[in-house]
Amino acid sequence: MLDFTWYSKFLSNGPVLFFILIFAALVIWVWNGKQVLILMAFYFTNLAVLFYIDYNAPEYLFKYPSPQTRSIDIFLSFFLYSFLLFFLLYFLKREFLRQKEKINEANSLYFGLFRNTTIGLFQTTPEGMILSANPALIKMLNFDSLEDLLHRDLNNNFYVEIDKRTEFKKIIEEKGEISDYESEWFTKNGDVIVVLEAAKAVKNKNGEIIRYDGTAQDITEKKKIQRELIDSMEKAKESDRLKSAFLANMSHEIRTPLNGILGFADLLKEPNLSGEQQQKYIGIIEKGGVRMLNIIDDIISISKIESGQMEVNIQESDINGQIEYIYNFFKPEIEAKGMQFSFKKFLPSKEAVLKTDSEKVYAILTNLVKNAIKYSKKGSIEMGYVKTDGRPSLHAIQFYVKDTGIGIPKDRQEAIFERFVQADIADKMAYQGAGLGLSISKAYVEMLGGKIWVESEEGVGSTFYFTLPCHFKTDEKPIMKNLVSAYRRENNIRNLKILIVEDDEASEMLISKIVEGFCIKPLKAGTGIKAVELCRNHPDINLILMDIQLPEMNGYEATRQIRRFNKEVIIIAQTAFGLSGDREKSIEAGCNAYIKKPIIKVELLALIQKYFKK
Repeated sequence: MLDFTWYSKFLSNGPVLFFILIFAALVIWVWNGKQVLILMAFYFTNLAVLFYIDYNAPEYLFKYPSPQTRSIDIFLSFFLYSFLLFFLLYFLKREFLRQKEKINEANSLYFGLFRNTTIGLFQTTPEGMILSANPALIKMLNFDSLEDLLHRDLNNNFYVEIDKRTEFKKIIEEKGEISDYESEWFTKNGDVIVVLEAAKAVKNKNGEIIRYDGTAQDITEKKKIQRELIDSMEKAKESDRLKSAFLANMSHEIRTPLNGILGFADLLKEPNLSGEQQQKYIGIIEKGGVRMLNIIDDIISISKIESGQMEVNIQESDINGQIEYIYNFFKPEIEAKGMQFSFKKFLPSKEAVLKTDSEKVYAILTNLVKNAIKYSKKGSIEMGYVKTDGRPSLHAIQFYVKDTGIGIPKDRQEAIFERFVQADIADKMAYQGAGLGLSISKAYVEMLGGKIWVESEEGVGSTFYFTLPCHFKTDEKPIMKNLVSAYRRENNIRNLKILIVEDDEASEMLISKIVEGFCIKPLKAGTGIKAVELCRNHPDINLILMDIQLPEMNGYEATRQIRRFNKEVIIIAQTAFGLSGDREKSIEAGCNAYIKKPIIKVELLALIQKYFKK
């Protein structure tokens, strides 16, 4: 039989109990909770096994010389065992805590990213039921909480196109994942957003898909910006294309009349030309010059409009008089093409006085009539206006120009009002012109507070309309200027002393010829410095025709210096710039008047008569 007296000796052994208590305290310090009880039970069991083996083993295995030696051996065995077991438990505990801390950090990082990322994160079943979502996705879809979003069906509640969800599932089932997949989703309040999705299939040990883990990003604003950039690029390309076409057209429009001017100017040198031939050549040269001047005026006008320097000059204007003048001006040209030209007036002459910018109204009507002539080969052209309803003191006048020309395709009826555009830009039908007339007209109409549009049918004709808000005034008669009659007035101004300041020989010769009826021989200066010197030496000069762009000293500075010692002389500025502000700069420098090149004889004579008529 086995001897169990070791048990009572085990419990009555003082050193053993001491080590048991010490070890228990260390274990409690290292460990805590239920694990302490488990470790203590494990420790007691091992100690009991050691005592059992020691007391019941055959004597030839454990031979001690004395009982004291046996006690020391047991004591040391307990001590060594306890020490090793304690440190084993300590290091196991430390490793356990370290791994637990890593797991906690990883979990904290994951949940921090899950909660704080701006990209929507989700988990769904393969059928589309939402299992989990982060705050970014909840906000993106305009839901109030996760509970409100959970267990909703993506297929029926969110996808605008169900086919997109079907395609999404097909790709992820075939490849196991999907990225950069664009689709449109409904939000809770019914708005449509563009979503960029990426997802991966999660499978169980049997290879079956149990859920999708994915991201969803709202790229609605990004797509909007992309579309705007694409539109801007398209517009920039179109603008470049139009400007290239415009420059090519400009080259043609300038070279064509210049060819006639230079060619027929050379032909005039030939001897034995009849008077009729000379007049014919001169007429061609004059016509080419007017055409070039119109092109330059259009370019200057569009430059003023683009830079915001075009000013509106509201004054009383006789619209019936303007209509009649335009009619009389273009009638010979239209009838020469075998066409009829007519006009209609709504108001009697006494009531046809309104406050508007007469020059801009004239330019608009002239451009529209020119277009009608250009694009019509037969039939008729009609021009007129009607008064629309409004308050007694404020009405709107609707002008129109109707033709029976080639008409305008519907897809070009808005584009023709853009800069550099003609109705047929593809050169299927080439018409002279810079493609600026309608753009200028549109800008003028809008500056005056109106609108312009066209009604047209290809092969039938076009009618251009524009409206202007107008203040009528019938209680007093306007003072109408008739420059033509003033130009034709008999010249009775003689013996003026005139200084021509001009560095261009051709311009100087032209001005000398125009003013030869007012003086015997004008004084001439090619620079601003020379002009100031001549004025000092000839204080009796009556008139100075001052060019602005001069070498050494410009016309503005020359005028300022002349005004320091001569306040009475009349100075008329002349410039080829023709830009907004030139007139004001000239007056500010001390000039009395301003005239734009090319100088028209009747205009210059009218100015001279204004200041020197007795």
